[in-house]
Amino acid sequence: MKPSARVQAAIDILESIATQHQPAAMALADWGKAHRFAGSGDRSAIGNVVYDALRNRALSAYHMRGDSPRQLVLGALHRSRGLDVEAIAALFDGATHAPAPLTGDERTRLTDGIHKGAAIWQQANIPQWLEPHFTRVFGDRLVAEGEALARRAPVDLRVNTLKAQRPQVLEALARFGATATPMSPVGVRIAAPDGDGRTPNVEAEAAHGQGWFEVQDEGSQIAAALTGVTAGEHVLDLCAGAGGKTLALAAAMGNSGSIRAYDSDRLRLRPIHERLTRAGVTNVEVITAGDTAALDALSNRFDCVLVDAPCTGSGTWRRKPDAKWRLKPDLLTARLKDQATVLARAARHVKPGGRLVYVTCSVLADENTDQIARFVATNRLFSVVPWRTAWTRTIGAAMPHASADGRDDGLLMSPAMHGTDGFYTAVLARAK
Repeated sequence: MKPSARVQAAIDILESIATQHQPAAMALADWGKAHRFAGSGDRSAIGNVVYDALRNRALSAYHMRGDSPRQLVLGALHRSRGLDVEAIAALFDGATHAPAPLTGDERTRLTDGIHKGAAIWQQANIPQWLEPHFTRVFGDRLVAEGEALARRAPVDLRVNTLKAQRPQVLEALARFGATATPMSPVGVRIAAPDGDGRTPNVEAEAAHGQGWFEVQDEGSQIAAALTGVTAGEHVLDLCAGAGGKTLALAAAMGNSGSIRAYDSDRLRLRPIHERLTRAGVTNVEVITAGDTAALDALSNRFDCVLVDAPCTGSGTWRRKPDAKWRLKPDLLTARLKDQATVLARAARHVKPGGRLVYVTCSVLADENTDQIARFVATNRLFSVVPWRTAWTRTIGAAMPHASADGRDDGLLMSPAMHGTDGFYTAVLARAK
């Protein structure tokens, strides 16, 4: 496909997302099925334009004075790709399968300064209703954090130390420019591509099939490491989902001790079984999804209970940019109720002297520090372990200089400050 045809395809897909209220990944998949002639390089390039448009939606809409798919693509090409008006005009040339030529007004908009007069929430590319929430967490760094959440994300991998070591994985993925992550001692990173570049499908690599690594953001790796699980302990992963953190815990424990993995949703939990087999994990027992009776029989049993809580996912917007525009206040309210419920359940399973580790992939204080403050206020047996203390006990080296929210209790990691997705981790100790 010609570059101009790719741009028109991106506009069509954004139209489908807007009118059919589809997630971006689904709309892209449907387009690919309906256009079998498009090669993998075409589909990747089109997806890049679609996601860049969604990442920069607020500022592009301000800049172009509208949020039609065409206007969003124009803004993204100018802002994300750095194309000038003539380069964009070459793509919008009105040829067959190409977008219609630029109007005089569009040329003017693309020539004007993109930030001039934009509101803070527009500069940060976040929903307007979330501006006070972001201000509360980040203060005058709000725009920088929003901009970082609107950039492409790298591919982060966690080395499965049950089967391989980091130098082996780095060598296996050397052709992708793989490097060691700066903080996680078992992390590998492949930089995000520029322009029409393709993100490598690392799960198609032989090393992945052999169980050498799993795709996992460095922030998620850090959250798992801060649990401090060790060989011989008994651990409960209460919201295990597909098992990403379960696998990390099993590797940290060297397949010793025991881990119970549970999730209320059987569809989320289903992939865990093949992942455990591929990774060579033998110390995990998967509890049937929704079997609360089996959970209730395990009260006061565990050295560590991990709560990877249901949340808004605001920390993952680099990877799922359409999700930030679907997020509404009522969803946040629902997630806060879910988090309080799962925390209350988790507390019943921590043995005296044990620990509860609460994790979200959110940057919102409502889901993080507020939630923990409410929990501690009503559960006097639990106290927060300062994140620097927890880091020293578990990871030791490469400690970040600060939490993204400036606090000393829980640790908030963010793209702008730490180069990770937005992850919050609070370690709570139960009194002996």
